[in-house]
Amino acid sequence: MRRSRNRVRTVTAYRDGDRTIIAIPARFTRAQEREWVQRMVTRLERQERRRRPSDVQLAERAAGLSARYLAGRARPASVTWSSNQGRRWGSCTPLDGTIRISDRLQGMPGWVLDYVLLHELVHLLHAGHGPDFWAELDAYPRTDRARGFLEGVAYGHERARTGQQPTLGGDVDDESEDDPTGGDDDAGLDGTGLDEVDEVAADRPER
Repeated sequence: MRRSRNRVRTVTAYRDGDRTIIAIPARFTRAQEREWVQRMVTRLERQERRRRPSDVQLAERAAGLSARYLAGRARPASVTWSSNQGRRWGSCTPLDGTIRISDRLQGMPGWVLDYVLLHELVHLLHAGHGPDFWAELDAYPRTDRARGFLEGVAYGHERARTGQQPTLGGDVDDESEDDPTGGDDDAGLDGTGLDEVDEVAADRPER
């Protein structure tokens, strides 16, 4: 719990590692403090559940994206979270229709997750990264923004790990051109999950 004299009408809650930090106006009463702690913890947990969907919800999200942006043509056999993607954001095996999404994306903005899902869905239609592949992704309005976001996360993570400026490639993933079936589509930049942050207007404290 952090009280701030500079804070007048807002309460902010966020995760800092294993801790939950809640910042409130310094003049809040103890009763208001208890009320807002409970309210903000509940809000954080609800937000985290929304940003960390189950495998079933992830598959449903992918189906919705396919319907909206790909006319339902991409129909994966399965879409699941994966903890062993290494440096990849996700992977797709067109041969059996399976898609795996790195659990490092959990907690990132939904539009970033949607881009990675769409990227892998498009690989069910186009194995490589040719013009047809990118033409399909052009339908998603946040493609460039999501790619930049992921490169930024990768940059920060790599710099923190090595203390040096990393060299980043231009693609979100990199696929072997030796495999005519498409093999596994790799999203090959490092990244980390992001802390949840939420801020809401608070009632003015009693004088």
